[in-house]
Amino acid sequence: MKVLLRDDVAGVGRRGDIVKVAGGYARNYLLPEGRAIVATEGVADQAEQMRRGRDLREAQDRGAAEAQATILAGAVITIPARASSAGRLFGSIGPVDVAKAVQAQKGVELDAKHVVLAEHLKEVGTFDVTVELFNDVATVVTVEVTATS
Repeated sequence: MKVLLRDDVAGVGRRGDIVKVAGGYARNYLLPEGRAIVATEGVADQAEQMRRGRDLREAQDRGAAEAQATILAGAVITIPARASSAGRLFGSIGPVDVAKAVQAQKGVELDAKHVVLAEHLKEVGTFDVTVELFNDVATVVTVEVTATS
């Protein structure tokens, strides 16, 4: 069954794409959820409009991400945390903590899912953390974890 996607659907396609899917998938999931409409002869123009809108939105999002990347490039973010005398943290610093610190210190609002950490930071020190702002727009931020009493 051919459908016009009204939203991005993982593994199927993006908004404005006309794709062929199994009939049951379309009838039981895509159509009732409002994520697609049946592709008839007259929806080609509507699909083109959706694609143009999607491309325009992506260009704006990419521009905003690049502006944020220039602000964050080479930035040093300091996060105070309670630590033992050996430098081991009582707890850990995760993506949410890094995103909040960036918001407080640089004024750039980040979603925690954009902060890439192999594992939570568990000791005092300086760490390079990658922030992926858009598909291919990423920057490295230096996170300095300091001990507090």
